Amino acid sequence: MLNELILTAVAYIVGSIPTGLLLARASGVDIRATGSGNIGATNVYRTLGRTVGIATLLGDCLKGLVPVLVARKLGFADPWVAAVGLAAFLGHVYTIFLGFKGGKGVATALGVFLGVSPLSVLGALALFIGIVATTRYISLGSIIAAAAMPLFVAAVERRPLLVGMTLVIAVIVIVKHRENIRRLREGTENRFKA
Repeated sequence: MLNELILTAVAYIVGSIPTGLLLARASGVDIRATGSGNIGATNVYRTLGRTVGIATLLGDCLKGLVPVLVARKLGFADPWVAAVGLAAFLGHVYTIFLGFKGGKGVATALGVFLGVSPLSVLGALALFIGIVATTRYISLGSIIAAAAMPLFVAAVERRPLLVGMTLVIAVIVIVKHRENIRRLREGTENRFKA
């Protein structure tokens, strides 16, 4: 059990690394004072362009994926795989390095979900791409894909603890998008421009 506790703590710390902030800072920009003020890939992409935005997306995704893959490689039981994944995600959303004010967690959640159920991610990703392609709203695609993810995991994995972890992450992602939801309702949400 000591290994499980250590990896869970490490996952939180790894998840807490503010990828977008660090990459933006390397470009001479405080991403928290630019655009939406969010440290995530969408704001970094809009502010600093495709290369830094994609690097942020990949970095944030890896923060969720790698700890889960390590937990699985070490043969951790589902409760610990779920704990490690949730810890990495919570590290991103509530990072210790920024006063517990992190990103919205979409890319890190994607990494966790890839480690838990890659097949489920395909369904959610198809949904996300379809929504973004038709509406040009990244936030709407993220919200709907997050909401659908527990259903995909339940259908594919049928492992209650992993479904539960996915549900908790989905709820937090949606709650973190409450300002986006307000702007979507008001018709003032920014559309994605490739």
